Amino acid sequence: MIVRQFLQWVRAARPGERAEATSALARAYLHSDLSTDDLAAAEGAMIMLLDDPSPLVRQAMSDVFASSQKAPPVVVRALADDQFEVAQPLIERSPLLCDEDLVELVAAGKPQTQLAIAQRPLLTTTVAAALADTATAEACLALLENGDAQITLRAIERIIERFGHTAPIRENLLDRDDLPMTMRQALLSKLSQTLAGFVTARQWLVPEHAEYAAREACEKATVALAAETPYEEIGELVRHLRQSGQLTAGMLLRAILSGNVVLFEEALAELSDLPLDRVGSHLEDRNLAGFRALYGKAELPELAYPAFRAALVALREGALVGEPRDAARLKRRMVERVLDVCTEDGAEATLLALLRRFAVEAARDEARMFCNDLVADSVPPAATYRIADARVAA
Repeated sequence: MIVRQFLQWVRAARPGERAEATSALARAYLHSDLSTDDLAAAEGAMIMLLDDPSPLVRQAMSDVFASSQKAPPVVVRALADDQFEVAQPLIERSPLLCDEDLVELVAAGKPQTQLAIAQRPLLTTTVAAALADTATAEACLALLENGDAQITLRAIERIIERFGHTAPIRENLLDRDDLPMTMRQALLSKLSQTLAGFVTARQWLVPEHAEYAAREACEKATVALAAETPYEEIGELVRHLRQSGQLTAGMLLRAILSGNVVLFEEALAELSDLPLDRVGSHLEDRNLAGFRALYGKAELPELAYPAFRAALVALREGALVGEPRDAARLKRRMVERVLDVCTEDGAEATLLALLRRFAVEAARDEARMFCNDLVADSVPPAATYRIADARVAA
């Protein structure tokens, strides 16, 4: 038998010769018209060669079997567990490695192996989920860049939880057209945390101030994001904000002072556990008794109530008339009016300080828009605001 002669010869051959002969044997197994007995003998010989001390021999089999459906499965699985240089061709493309094999290889935690698996064609949701749960940031980025991979939103959410702070992954995800607004907001939150850590590490700000500045920047970006969110997704975004501890009084005040009544209403409905239509009717209550009860049920801080009350009154009296119809930024006249009312009523110093910061921000945004309009030699159309018709898609 040819295989018997091969086994007798291979014992004394040098590594390079053994590798060349092993490659020939593997090709013969796949492509030659061998008898059943010869096929069995060839498979037995290759199983024996799995213990060859030279990686050249094992790599020769791996290279031949990498894309074959007819390779001996036991040999393929053993080679896939070998050192990476030997296993790589099989890990990257062998059709004989099933989901269970690939998940086990991912769980082994070898970064090179995880990266190779993430780049495989036609990657299933099961393997993608395993990568999202345990793989390195490099492998997760390769997974996101793999156009053939089937990635569920849950897997993407897991990648955001683990690596949303890394710029390449964040940029890849933000470029996706199908990324839900909740996940976009989660990326904003991760970015703000990263910036706070960076500023603290450079000792530009003390940790408390850095965290506060990052939180305010995140709230500003979130309200702007909500302004671009389709109406039917606002409720989901609000639930995400609440579950992640970001649905604060400061964010809600920013929302209403930006004219984003949709976000404000949805947030109050979520916090009070009341239907959206009842929340709307309370906000329309002209004597504010309904809103006062709603505010208490939502368990928002008493300190901030005067600002919300003044904002509702200002909305009803047309404080947003003539403002550009967008809900992404603070409206200067609205903020200044609420600040004046709260100052006259002797509101808490903490609330007044927040409103003053809002006033400065609104003035700067307005000045920036004014200068941009001058340069463009155009004036944006104004729109009339009422509380009822402000409920446009945020």
